[in-house]
Amino acid sequence: MAVTTTPPPRDAAPPTRADAAEAVRAASTGRLAGRVFAGLSTGAGILILVTLAAVAVFLVARAWPALTASREELDAISWFSGGSVLEYVGPLVFGTLLASLLALAMAVPVSVGIALFISHYAPRRLAQGLGYLIDLLAAIPSVVYGLWGALWLIGRLDPVFTWLSTNLGFIPFFADYQAPAKNIMSASVVLAVMILPIITAVSREVFLQTPRLHEEASLALGATRWEMVRQAVLPFGRSGVISASMLGLGRALGETMAVLMVISPGFLFSFFLLKPGQQQTIAANIASKFPEASGLSVSVLVATGLALFVITFVVNFVARWIIARRAEFSGAN
Repeated sequence: MAVTTTPPPRDAAPPTRADAAEAVRAASTGRLAGRVFAGLSTGAGILILVTLAAVAVFLVARAWPALTASREELDAISWFSGGSVLEYVGPLVFGTLLASLLALAMAVPVSVGIALFISHYAPRRLAQGLGYLIDLLAAIPSVVYGLWGALWLIGRLDPVFTWLSTNLGFIPFFADYQAPAKNIMSASVVLAVMILPIITAVSREVFLQTPRLHEEASLALGATRWEMVRQAVLPFGRSGVISASMLGLGRALGETMAVLMVISPGFLFSFFLLKPGQQQTIAANIASKFPEASGLSVSVLVATGLALFVITFVVNFVARWIIARRAEFSGAN
C-alpha cells in the first residue's frame, strides 16, 4: 500500500540562520525577563519582611524603658493611671477592640448588601455610578469624618440614644445615657461609615468574579435571584468578604482623629455603650497625649502602640487562618 505525503506549500520558505538566531534571542530575552521579575518579586517580599521586623524592633526598643520602669517612675507621669504599663494599656485595648467590633458589626451587613445590589441587582448605569460614589467615600480624610461626626452626627444621634436609654435602659448596654452623644457608640458609627467603602469595594469585586455558569445553573433549576445569590454568589465570595472585613477592621483599629474628635475618653472596662467617659482607643490616646509627652511618657505611649501592633498582627493572622480553612470557597479555586 503506497503512502502519500503532502508536499510543503510552495510559498513556505525554509527557516534560515537569521530566523533561528532571532528565535534564540527571543527565548533568551524571555528567560532574562523572567529572572528579573522573579528577583524583583523576591526582593519586594523580603523588603516587606525587613520593614515589618524593623517596626517591631523599634517599638520594642522604645517601649522597653516603660516596660521596665518602677511604679514610682510611672506615677511621676501626670496623666498615667494604673500601677504598671499593662494595667494602663488594658482599658485602651478593651476600648479599641470594642469600638472596632461595633463598627464592623454595623458596616459588614450594609457593605455586603450594597455590594450585592451593585453586582447583581442594579441596572448597569446605576451600578457604575453608585460604585464610583462608594469608592469616593474612601478618599475622604479621616479628619473630615471627625468634623462630620462631632458637628452633625452627634446631634442626630441624641434622640435615638435617648429613646434607647429610656425604653431599653434595663439592658446595661443602653443604660445611663447622657447628652451629648460623645460615647463609644457614636465613635463606632463614624468608624462604620469610614470602613464601609473598603468592605463594599472588595466584596463587590469578589461577587463579580462568580462563575457565570454557576449562576445560570442555579437559575435554570428554578431558583429566584435571591436564591441564586444565596446558593452561588455568597458561598463563592465568602472568603473575599472575610478578607474585606479584616481590611476594614484594620482601618478601624488604627483610626485616630475621627475617634478623638467624637468620643469623650475614659479608662474603664465598661460595656455602657451610651454613657460618656467610659472608653478610649489606643490611637486616639496617643494622639491626645503625644504633643506634651517627653522622656518616659513617650515610652509609655510607644508601649501602647506596640500593643496595637500586636493586635493588628493577631487579627491578620486569624483572618489568614479563617480564609485558609475556607479555601474551597476561594475564587482562585
